[in-house]
Amino acid sequence: MQRVALAAALALAAATAAGADAARGEQLYARCAACHALEYDRVGPRHCDLLGRRAGSVPGFDYSPAMKRSKLVWTKENLSRFLANPLSVVPGTTMTYAGIDDPKERAELIAYLGAASCSKR
Repeated sequence: MQRVALAAALALAAATAAGADAARGEQLYARCAACHALEYDRVGPRHCDLLGRRAGSVPGFDYSPAMKRSKLVWTKENLSRFLANPLSVVPGTTMTYAGIDDPKERAELIAYLGAASCSKR
């Protein structure tokens, strides 16, 4: 498990160093839009102001018990690991998305989410 986390962190760092493209991340976010939105809850919780937020903490959203117990904080590294394979990071999560294999795509999506702050809109 530690090797996977280290590999994900290194891949994210490499993609970020290569210049993660938030505009491309916005295009990739279309994959998320079936269940999520930036400023309001849908099947999944809202994503604005995601980075730095504790997982399972959006008021009024009905999270799975696994997500509530996870104690994750959505850092770039944790989000990259989760987006790579949600069920391995939070076993029992109700997010059934298989994950994003490409570390560059994850970095671009995270760059977009980092820029998508409710306070900036």
